[in-house]
Amino acid sequence: MSTVYLGGDFVPKSEAVVSVDDRGFLLGDGVYEVVPFYEGVPFFMDRHLARLRRSLAEVRIDFDTSGVPDVARRLVTVNGLDRADRSIVYLQVTRGVAPRTHYFPEKPVPPTVYGFAKAWSRPADAVWNRGFTAITVPDRRWMRVDIKTINLLPNALAFQAAKDVGVDDAILVRDGVAIEGAHQNFWGVFDGTAVTHPETNLVLSGITRGVVLEVARAQGIPVEERPIQVEELAHAEELFFTGATGEVRPCVQVDGKPIGDGRVGAVTRALSDAFLALVERTKEAAAVVR
Repeated sequence: MSTVYLGGDFVPKSEAVVSVDDRGFLLGDGVYEVVPFYEGVPFFMDRHLARLRRSLAEVRIDFDTSGVPDVARRLVTVNGLDRADRSIVYLQVTRGVAPRTHYFPEKPVPPTVYGFAKAWSRPADAVWNRGFTAITVPDRRWMRVDIKTINLLPNALAFQAAKDVGVDDAILVRDGVAIEGAHQNFWGVFDGTAVTHPETNLVLSGITRGVVLEVARAQGIPVEERPIQVEELAHAEELFFTGATGEVRPCVQVDGKPIGDGRVGAVTRALSDAFLALVERTKEAAAVVR
């Protein structure tokens, strides 16, 4: 039986109860964060905490994040995931329980804090090496995608559209720009340069995105942060996604048409290898500290 964190306590998931008056339930009034762990070692916890603090500040939820690292580590441990190859901790903070209004509670209420941990697996090598497929769909998200809120209905609709036609992912298109994946950042490779959308209010500041930018520069792979016009997809040498659980994920077909030669490209492969090497170094460094 899995153990979750709710309101300051670690409890069996079957016993966790949230009020029907919680503003997260009624209004989607909350934010969340997902931290990947590798064999019990958090990956760039400090960056995830910084993003969580920013999200909280942007929506004006008062929550002290100083205890989050300990909560995350304990969730991994009590659920027997400290030796799992890969796991995640999900943490959600809503404004709390209050009468339903379209404005904030007039009297301060404590936020509702919920967290859980679960294992996840990288696709088998044969699957990854075959590559993944996607369709383009309209980006119907709000104008503050840079805040990691729990309002994910547009993302869910995009992902379901992909599932309905039997492909793996969706690329969200806004004003003619292939801006982001349904739940990951999006990249193209043009003339050997890895290109991704700049950080604006229209994309999430992905932690993996930032790490891959650093990895690419360290590997001598040219990078550029600029909008990718949807018409450019037909001329891309490679496409890929990055995310906490996707890591570096190749996309070899969009809207039924192959990208490049329809195979996983050299730049995507090099970035994935370098990213996974960084994961190994992170685990080794943590082992030395222990």
